[in-house]
Amino acid sequence: MSLSQKNVLVTGSSRGIGKAIAFAFGQAGYRVILNASKSMEELEAAYQEFKQAGISCHPILADVSRYEECIRLFQEAEAVFGEIDVLVNNAGISHIGLFSDMIPMQWQHIIEVNLYSVFHCTHIALPSMVRKHQGTILNISSMWGEVGASCEAVYAASKGGINSFTKSMAKELGPSQIRVNAISCGVIDTAMNASLSPEEKQALQDNISLMRFGKATDVANLAVFLADPKANYITGQIITIDGGMI
Repeated sequence: MSLSQKNVLVTGSSRGIGKAIAFAFGQAGYRVILNASKSMEELEAAYQEFKQAGISCHPILADVSRYEECIRLFQEAEAVFGEIDVLVNNAGISHIGLFSDMIPMQWQHIIEVNLYSVFHCTHIALPSMVRKHQGTILNISSMWGEVGASCEAVYAASKGGINSFTKSMAKELGPSQIRVNAISCGVIDTAMNASLSPEEKQALQDNISLMRFGKATDVANLAVFLADPKANYITGQIITIDGGMI
């Protein structure tokens, strides 16, 4: 299969890291399924931007925290472009605050969006990948899933779950030649970190060897490489991209 015939689905790709990943795949010749859970306006804006850049893409509004919505997402994607060759589980939300101040509804929502969405989309993508004995799954994780984060306990727990799921799926799917990896992001300059004060940003930057926040394109370039045949012996890895966090 030539690269131009391959299809990639990137969840949560109307903005931020997900959008950058989807754009990079599009530039590499993939046909791209764009996805957002709520904002049709943001999704349509991303779609128009991609089309103007000459990228073959299709937008689908679907809440990936709900299994039935994921089924509809894949059905529409396959009707437009065919079966998914590369799945990028990127959709995620954060919550900053003491765990003792949270209510169950809040942590349930974080787990559903960040972790259940990975379960849902992976489960639906697998039958065709197993049948073809090929496919790539990339899960977007966080350094906090490895070391924990004060005031982001549930977010960190969701990312830790993604890491364990990634390693387990790599072992389970290896005989079917399906590779599963995770990208563990450090501090990336996105809207998710926009709420940080200048002092908080500086404190984080002082602990990064390269003395800067990462860019969404840094993550995107790594994602495209991990899906490339040149990376066909890399699976079950949690690859950290954090600029050398001290």
